[in-house]
Amino acid sequence: MQRIHARSSINISELKKNPSAVISQAHGEAVVILNHNRPTAYLLPVATFEAMMEAFDDLDLAQLVRERQNEATIKVTLDEL
Repeated sequence: MQRIHARSSINISELKKNPSAVISQAHGEAVVILNHNRPTAYLLPVATFEAMMEAFDDLDLAQLVRERQNEATIKVTLDEL
């Protein structure tokens, strides 16, 4: 069984009928979209999606820092920059 990461769900047919109502009734929470009773997509508020993308960027940067952590350093002065 697939885990669902939302408190509410809606069938894709119902979503097509009135998407604005679904967004309004979600009260800023994620909604899982079901197709034939299987999770197909998530409907997320913009702020949640943007926060997730920032978190992914942060994870990528943290990985880059870990990869470069043991590289040799080069000292330069401000004038050289």
